[in-house]
Amino acid sequence: MTDAVHDNGDRSRFELAVGGEVVFATYRREAGQLVISYVYAPPALRGTGAADRLMAGVAARARAGGERIVPLCGYARAWLRRHPAHHDLLA
Repeated sequence: MTDAVHDNGDRSRFELAVGGEVVFATYRREAGQLVISYVYAPPALRGTGAADRLMAGVAARARAGGERIVPLCGYARAWLRRHPAHHDLLA
């Protein structure tokens, strides 16, 4: 499922399309770090696990790129804390 996460570099956000809607995480890159400033899920996708799948994809991309994550967004921070397998990605 994480392969469906798209890096929209023009908009500086990771996106996951689900049923005609898009959940996304805005980011910026700084010296080996991926700073996640905001995670948004449209009302129709809230509670469906879409944001969870998005963050799993973001974590996979960060790991593959050798980046650490700086979660400024409360959702991103809480997601990383809930997933011990990704604690090593926290900057």
